[in-house]
Amino acid sequence: MNQLLYKETSLLEETGGCLLCNEAPCRKACPYELEVDKIIRSYRFENKTGAANRQPEELPCQTCEDTPCMSACLKGKISNPVPVKGIFEKIASYEKEDLAEVDLSIDFCGIPCENPFFLSSSVVGSNYEMVAKAFDMGWAGVAFKTIGVFVPNEVSPRFDAMKKEAVPFVGFKNIEQISDHTLEENLSFIRDLKRDYKTKIFVASIMGQTEEEWTYLAKAVTEAGADMIECNFSCPHMAADGLGSDVGQNPELVAAYTRAVKRGTHLPVLAKMTPNIGNMEIPALAAVEAGADGIAAINTIKSIMNVDTDTFVSGPFVAGKTSVGGYSGKAVKPIALRFIHSMKTHKGLTSIPISGMGGIETWRDAFEFMALGCENIQVTTSVMQYGYRIIEDMIEGMKHYLSSHGYKSISEIVGKSLVHTIPTDELDRDSICYPKFDRKKCIGCGRCYLSCYDGGHQALRQDEKTGQPVMDGKKCVGCHLCALVCPANAISPGARVKKKK
Repeated sequence: MNQLLYKETSLLEETGGCLLCNEAPCRKACPYELEVDKIIRSYRFENKTGAANRQPEELPCQTCEDTPCMSACLKGKISNPVPVKGIFEKIASYEKEDLAEVDLSIDFCGIPCENPFFLSSSVVGSNYEMVAKAFDMGWAGVAFKTIGVFVPNEVSPRFDAMKKEAVPFVGFKNIEQISDHTLEENLSFIRDLKRDYKTKIFVASIMGQTEEEWTYLAKAVTEAGADMIECNFSCPHMAADGLGSDVGQNPELVAAYTRAVKRGTHLPVLAKMTPNIGNMEIPALAAVEAGADGIAAINTIKSIMNVDTDTFVSGPFVAGKTSVGGYSGKAVKPIALRFIHSMKTHKGLTSIPISGMGGIETWRDAFEFMALGCENIQVTTSVMQYGYRIIEDMIEGMKHYLSSHGYKSISEIVGKSLVHTIPTDELDRDSICYPKFDRKKCIGCGRCYLSCYDGGHQALRQDEKTGQPVMDGKKCVGCHLCALVCPANAISPGARVKKKK
């Protein structure tokens, strides 16, 4: 089997099994004071160069026979400890790279930001201590948990997660509402954070029930020292009518409330859009025409998940009942990117700044949003799962990417992907790109055959002796389902040829 593929596959499996402990025992146990947890975390969060650079030139693991890191590994109390020694030996084969000077600073709605990474409006940014910790770790800003004139009476529990096979956190559902602090408490948080973190950006997310409330809240957060206002037109599960996504689906209300906010502030105003709609550009355009300076998207998606086979109640389970909630996490990223693209290619919104969110876990996820036109990134669900520390690999991974690709500034990648997504009727429909099979990599598992026969066009058969695929070119339509399911990375795009008339 191809050694590079083996290394990549095994590293993903092995680092994916790490529990990502706080105050990791493996690091404390290392007699050579290696950053064991950071190295594993960097690789897992797609910062491979950062992982390699953290290892010393001469890896002491090769002569470490007792492996105290593995003895201390808490995963060993559940199943098997993380194979730290093997992971480090594989990572050591990557070349270290020096970072060229790159600039992650970027202006958003006229406000200079030290980097594009913000916390999104949620529990991850809901009081002074939390935001201060995030700022200290490198986050450039926060969209504070939505502030209103009322304090909601929350439920318990309020979170649930969707799993797939061994992946425990594919998607996430919440039925939490806006801030559970009083208005005065929240205004105090703004004042204190801006006093202590003058260069960090504070975005005040607000939600009112009438035009008067929207104006009042805008004035209050402006006077407290906020740098920007985000209008929450999109929370999917507010208890009262006329709030959240009920607003975001109504362009007239979006426009009216945007104008009301503008009456109360001189600050840049973002309109946060709901994905619970077919065409997001319609309310987005209404917000811009009413004075919004930018758009934030997407908020969570209305959802129901995990119906219990015994009780028939879906999660989260609240005294035998539940409700529709907001879906987030890695699984929503393609949906978020589609909405971003729709807005950035609309003639009335092309030049409007967008703060993108929805499924961002790593620097690579952030890259995708920025390549589609976002100048700012917001994150919640990943922080809830892994902690604020993910910012280290977001910043470092993005710097390594920019440096290795010759970019001097992160602003250079904004919108570069937009020209490559075109209407379906403009795609090349007169040729076929056939799959190419690497016989040396193929392990003869038959996955490609099963998928092609049962879910494709019956263009493959499995050789009885070798187990390898044999393609019938007359039946193959070039769909590449076979390449997607191949666990050995043995199938790649081959020649593109004109279709026979």
